[in-house]
Amino acid sequence: MRLNNYAHGNTRGGEDLKIGEQYSPLFAVIRDKLRDRILQGEFRPGARLVESRLSDEMAVSRIPIREALRALAAEGLVTIEPRRGASVAVLSDELAYNMVEVRAALEGLNARLAAERRDDDAIAELQIILEEGMQAAEREDTDACRHLNRIFHETLATVTGNPVLMDLMNSLRDRTALVFAPSNMRRVKENWADHAQILRAVIAGNVELAGLLATQHVHNAARAYVEERGGVPPQWAR
Repeated sequence: MRLNNYAHGNTRGGEDLKIGEQYSPLFAVIRDKLRDRILQGEFRPGARLVESRLSDEMAVSRIPIREALRALAAEGLVTIEPRRGASVAVLSDELAYNMVEVRAALEGLNARLAAERRDDDAIAELQIILEEGMQAAEREDTDACRHLNRIFHETLATVTGNPVLMDLMNSLRDRTALVFAPSNMRRVKENWADHAQILRAVIAGNVELAGLLATQHVHNAARAYVEERGGVPPQWAR
């Protein structure tokens, strides 16, 4: 399988076209664009997402904008309040910490099971994704890195063969996206170094090490999040 199959996916398709000129479902295209802009930090936590302004900017009606915002609200990235409209979600320190605890446990379990139930085809696929991710990090392509990061974790989850775990992790990744979106290129490169270590442990069948590294990977990302916010709240220091 040649490289760059994963890096672009559908995330950059139609980039030179106005949103309104792209194929349906339109709301999904808008949802993905807005999600990217939120995770890139263009829209900061608490920032209002005004339907009329987004509608004018993207050359579409308000209906697909409203549908996209509702979808992002279901993911936990957007808050919609009566009479105030939509804004980027603001996570309390306590909620963020609780989500980190749960995600760290699930990612650790996922990696342990992947090391125990190794699948040659999936591992070959993960090696390709890892190589693409490392290359994207070197050229500082944040869009490709973010897309490949999700694909890496989703593909690793398929190795376990546990659909319940996969569903839980996919749902939690959406809800924790604001916490785990890397804020700088240094952290992006550290992410891929973490991925390389996890994959080596999975390939070696080292169940305990794979779980430990995956759990630590979550805590590394969380530490970068709190450092970006300018301090470590008491509960994060436990």
